[in-house]
Amino acid sequence: MTLHRRRFVELAGALLAGLIAPGRAIAQAYPSRAVKVIVTTGPGGQGDTTARLVAQKLSENLGQSFFVENMGGGGGNIAMGTAARSAPDGYTILAATTNFVTNPSLYAKIPYDPHKDFAQVSLLCSSPHILVVHPSVPAQNANELIALAKANPGKYSYGSAGRGTPAHLVGELFKLAFGLDITHVPFNGGGPSTASTLGGHTPIAVSALPTAITYVKAGNLRALGLMGSTRSSALPDVPTMKEATGQDIAADIVNGFMVPAGTPRPIVDLLHREVVKIMAVPDTKARLRDMGFDPVGSTPAEFTRWIETEIVKWAKVIRDAKIDRQ
Repeated sequence: MTLHRRRFVELAGALLAGLIAPGRAIAQAYPSRAVKVIVTTGPGGQGDTTARLVAQKLSENLGQSFFVENMGGGGGNIAMGTAARSAPDGYTILAATTNFVTNPSLYAKIPYDPHKDFAQVSLLCSSPHILVVHPSVPAQNANELIALAKANPGKYSYGSAGRGTPAHLVGELFKLAFGLDITHVPFNGGGPSTASTLGGHTPIAVSALPTAITYVKAGNLRALGLMGSTRSSALPDVPTMKEATGQDIAADIVNGFMVPAGTPRPIVDLLHREVVKIMAVPDTKARLRDMGFDPVGSTPAEFTRWIETEIVKWAKVIRDAKIDRQ
C-alpha cells in the first residue's frame, strides 16, 4: 500500500469513527435521568394502564425512572401538543392512542402535526371495540340486532364514551355499514356508558373491550361482535363483525410510544428494542391479555404506516357520518 493510499484509508477510518461514535455515546449515556411518559387521558383509562405497565418495565430494564404524567382534556390534544413541543432528547415519550389519528379530522385545529412532529418508536398493544347489548334486547347475534334496528328505525340507541371518541366513531361506522337509524347517546367516559347499558337505559353500547369484558364474562351484557381485525384471546368465542356479518368493521384500540421529531436515532432505536423486548415477555403478555389487550411490538415503519392508513380511514367515517368539527 502506498503512503498516499494508507493515509486516505486512515483518514476515512477516522471520519467514519467520528460519525459513529457520537451515536454510540448517546445510546450508552441514555437515560441518565427520569423519563416522562405523557398519557392523553386521566388515571385509570386503558391508555394509562398500558403505559404504566410498559413504563414500569422500562424503569426496571434501563435503571432510570420512567414515570407517567396524565394530561387529560381537549380530546387528547393538550397532551399531544405538549409532547410535540417538548425537547427532542428522549426524555419525553408520548403514549399515543387512537385519538392521535382521529383528531386531525375531528378538530378544525390541532396543536400537532401527526405526520411531522413525532418519531414513532413502536406499537405496544391493541384491543378491539365490542358491540354489546342489555340481556333484554331480543337479539342473540349481530345479524339479529341489525334486523331488529331496521324493523324499528329510531327506536334503539347506543351509548359510547363520548362524542368524537373512538367508540362513537366505531358506532357510526357500524350504522353506515348497514344503513341503521340508531341514536347515539354520548357519555363522559366508557364507565358511565357501560353503566347505562347495564341498567337498560341505552340498550346497546359500543365499548372498549377492557371496559366491558368483566360484564360480558359475568353475563350482565351480551356480546354480539368484536369490532377488530381478529378475535380476542380474552373472549375467544365472540366472533369478529366480519365473521358475524360479512362486513369488515375493524376498529382496534391501538396504543403506541412515540417521541418528538428530531430525537436522536440511537435513542429511538434503543427504546424500540426495549419495548419490543417487553412485549415478548410472558408476564407482560399475560397481564395485557387479562386486561383485554393483545401485545404487538412493531417496527417504527409499521407504526408510521398504521398512522397514515388510519388517518385516511377515520376522515372518511367522520365525513360520511356528518360529524361536525369542533
